[in-house]
Amino acid sequence: MPLYMDRHDIPEGTTAEHLAKMHQEDLKVQHLFGCKGMTYWFDEKRRTAFCLVEAPTKKALQDMHNQAHGQFPNSIIEVNKHIVEAFLGRIEDPENLQNKDLNIINESAFRVLMVIETSNYLNRLEANQFTIFTQKFHNSVSKRLNEFKGNIVKKNNNTYLVSFKSVTDAVSCAQKINFQFKYVTPKFDISSRKLKIALSCGNPVTKKDNIFEDAITLTTRMCDFIKEPFVITTEINSLYENENRNATIDKDLVRILSPSEIKFLTQLINFIESVWQNPDFNISQFSESLGYSKSQLNRKLKNLTGQSPNNFLKEFRLHKALDLLHNQNGNISEIAFETGFNSAAYFSKCFLDKYSILPSKYIQQHIV
Repeated sequence: MPLYMDRHDIPEGTTAEHLAKMHQEDLKVQHLFGCKGMTYWFDEKRRTAFCLVEAPTKKALQDMHNQAHGQFPNSIIEVNKHIVEAFLGRIEDPENLQNKDLNIINESAFRVLMVIETSNYLNRLEANQFTIFTQKFHNSVSKRLNEFKGNIVKKNNNTYLVSFKSVTDAVSCAQKINFQFKYVTPKFDISSRKLKIALSCGNPVTKKDNIFEDAITLTTRMCDFIKEPFVITTEINSLYENENRNATIDKDLVRILSPSEIKFLTQLINFIESVWQNPDFNISQFSESLGYSKSQLNRKLKNLTGQSPNNFLKEFRLHKALDLLHNQNGNISEIAFETGFNSAAYFSKCFLDKYSILPSKYIQQHIV
């Protein structure tokens, strides 16, 4: 049976006891609609509640809530129980430690998300050296995540997506991982071994289709496109200061993105993702489509990414092409045209300039 998570925007004055009673009312009538209420989360400060329910359809879940207490959810998404547990730590009601008739849950589903990225498959050394680096890197990161209570949602050789309850834990963990990376990277490999860390935060259900989709998208984009290696949102910075009696984060070590910068980054990448495969798209259309003058766009883009609009678009395409080459999704000519280049020869030149290797040579050396 499908598993759903819904979001309720709760009226001011609603308490954790009120939510516990509503949950009990759900459980009393759930059988009438073929549902099973698994658990819920309640955040009195942000006035949100999130229910986790097995149900045959979204409508059955809505009907159950309506019959039980009349509180319709604002949004409903289908979720995977393993992903929910990875993000939130549980998929059932926590133990009733006080042994009361009413198990009052006052636990927020708001989470801090961390994305960690290190050098991709292009920048690897000889196989045995790459294996040693990977082992040292993962051992170091795993120790820090255990120390600061970070839940790994997913990882591969190069990236981590991690969930934290505490902003202080997340920031402290990121700072320690960032500091200790120099001990993981061999001295002769410093130029090709880069580390990027980004922190954002959010709730599990928004208007998007997937759990924490808004926060994951933003955090990943911060990691991928912001020029500084360690970047956080203004909201993370404010929450950290509130938790630590106005202690501040070192601005020389951490880039703090303002809401206006986040808005521009979101607008920029949403637009680029809609046009990057079009070989006829040119930079003069770039500023017009985003509603900025050429000088405004150039200034904003360089401030965030360190690149001009032309270079940004070209490197965006090259990054997509590298993924396609690595995953063997076509030959060089097919990938060149698919990623918006007008010719395979020009694509190969750009690829060589960016990665110091021709795409044909890359395939020979890196594709088994």
